[in-house]
Amino acid sequence: MSAERSFAKEVEQLRLGDGETFRGEGILAVTKALLQSGVSYVGGYQGAPVSHLIDVLVDAEDMMAEMGVHVETCTNEASAAAMLGASVNYPIRGAVTWKSIVGTNVASDGLSNLASPGVIGGALIVVGEDYGEGASVIQERTHAVAMKSSMWLLDPRPDLPAIVDMVEHGFALSEASNTPVFLELRIRACHVQGEFLAKDNVKPAVNARDGLTDPAKFDYAHLPHPPVTYTQEIAKVTERLPKAQDYIVKHGLNEVFEGERADIGIIVQGGLYNVLMRRLAVMGQADAFGNSKVPMLVLNVTHPLVPDQIIEFCKDKKSVLMLEEGNPEFIEHQINSALRKSGVDTQLYGKDVMPPAGEYSAEALQQGLTTFFEAVGIDHPSATPKADLRQAGLDALGAPLPPRPPGFCTGCPERPVYAAIKVLEEEVGKVHISADIGCHSFATFEPFSLGNSILGFGMSLASAAAVAPFQKKRSISIMGDGGFWHNGLTSGVISSLLNQGDSILIIMQNGYTSATGQQFIPSSAKARGDHVPGMTIGETLSALGVSWLRTVYTYGVSNMVDTLRDALTTPHQGLKVIIADGECQLAKQRRVRQERAVSLKKGERVVLPRFDVDADICTGDHACIRLSGCPSLTIAPNPDPLKADPIASITDTCVGCGLCGAVVHADGLCPSFYMTETVMNAGGGERFMSTLRQGVIAMMAGAAHD
Repeated sequence: MSAERSFAKEVEQLRLGDGETFRGEGILAVTKALLQSGVSYVGGYQGAPVSHLIDVLVDAEDMMAEMGVHVETCTNEASAAAMLGASVNYPIRGAVTWKSIVGTNVASDGLSNLASPGVIGGALIVVGEDYGEGASVIQERTHAVAMKSSMWLLDPRPDLPAIVDMVEHGFALSEASNTPVFLELRIRACHVQGEFLAKDNVKPAVNARDGLTDPAKFDYAHLPHPPVTYTQEIAKVTERLPKAQDYIVKHGLNEVFEGERADIGIIVQGGLYNVLMRRLAVMGQADAFGNSKVPMLVLNVTHPLVPDQIIEFCKDKKSVLMLEEGNPEFIEHQINSALRKSGVDTQLYGKDVMPPAGEYSAEALQQGLTTFFEAVGIDHPSATPKADLRQAGLDALGAPLPPRPPGFCTGCPERPVYAAIKVLEEEVGKVHISADIGCHSFATFEPFSLGNSILGFGMSLASAAAVAPFQKKRSISIMGDGGFWHNGLTSGVISSLLNQGDSILIIMQNGYTSATGQQFIPSSAKARGDHVPGMTIGETLSALGVSWLRTVYTYGVSNMVDTLRDALTTPHQGLKVIIADGECQLAKQRRVRQERAVSLKKGERVVLPRFDVDADICTGDHACIRLSGCPSLTIAPNPDPLKADPIASITDTCVGCGLCGAVVHADGLCPSFYMTETVMNAGGGERFMSTLRQGVIAMMAGAAHD
């Protein structure tokens, strides 16, 4: 399960039967659709928001056991992709999921070897595509991988019934063409709210409760190994592709919406449909109910295309606009080729009027549509040509918004580590820092600005391998505990030991894969429910032969500074690992709030710590802010009329982690921070002493006033 939220309500909806109404968000509709499709096994690696699919199924462990559906929480995307090998030899349906192109890259070896022999049971890969949309990953698309490996790619309209249909058709399409299928869901599609009529869940014929008596008969043709790989590659084009195209047409997976303007049309990726319809409505070319004046071909399947379908849509039209997000323009090239080869002279617009790369936001779409309509002579009086929607928003606000880069949460246990590095830099100078994917990558922003490279999840130590030998000072690599288990153990630690590297590795041990919602990892205290104990990173490293190993509580900044100094200066040759130990503050606060509520209900004593700043002592230097960056640490007007500089101030969001005070101590800053404790359900002695102190303070204040 996820520590971020409970999915108890969603689990109950998974039991809905035929004709009942399912209400929720897109990724949960996918979960229900998998069960309606008779899926036998589901696996995946966490990556918001598609991680909810695995989170919900893990929470529904009892229900999965009843149906015999096997659920696997994989250590990385490669292990998830390898699970689909079950569908190569057995007529069983399986699905795996992960986040976007970065996950697909990790899984690519398994996917290529899966796609070569093909499958006999339906194999579905649910990919959380976050091209654009404020994504935290590189801007590439899954489309290229689908084309490269001849796997089919579904991009459904962001509408729950359409998404559910594509899941069910995805399995059938996979089986009809013996090919694995991607189901691509953009972030907004994962979170879109809606409803659909449910069907009964289908208990898979082959399931974990009723096991197979005998394994599959050996068939060399099902192995991705020469010489059969040569015939498999030919079969992708000569056999599987035509079968897939026939299925797409026969079952109407791509949708044609007629419109009154018969001389023009729009071809659009399914995932862009909602934004497109809203822009057309704003421009007077559609109504609020989804009826467009412009005919549309919605590609719920973006690979493979069906040339005859494209030609049929375009042949009687003078001009057609192809809306394909990202670059290269794979679909546009294919459509151009199909039209020219068939002799159809329809003029195809695409990247010539639309942005060549980047997300097709509402603003980008409206500007492109405006240019297209002007080119084909359509009047659209309700829209301002080249309308700058962003500027319109700024004008309405009256002032530009300040930039808001992402940052560490209040009390994050990773912030003290970077504060310690900044403190140490004043002594030893700059060192090369190899950063990694995860929450810790926020240290590349101010006030820390630490991190010279990011090359992939768990790959920081590996990416420093060619840098470290050229540095006069030892380099520092930083990865999270999630990244360590995902890839860092093999590609980084073992490689460094093999090559006798002399670098420093800091592992942020916060207990979860925090960036995706606090899912459990192998080293979590309880890796899966309450019955599987976690593995320890320290014991794993010791077993591998790491002899210089330190575990440091992250909030002890002075201790962290001393440990880092030791790692940089020790004569010890070889890999030096510092395990920075501190529970993810979000997960901790959720846990502590529940524990506190239970204690208060029982009448037990509860202490709430928080920090504050003594205005009389604070000099207004603000070095504490520059070394911390805590969201709770801000500035306030100086109460002293003789001092112009504002003082440091702590807001009510403080969680009492103590970092501000620890930084002050480590760097010899001013002693203006102090801690107070609010005691609830205090004992009689504490209440008496509190009353006595307040009386003495009041008496002294009165004497001073006199």
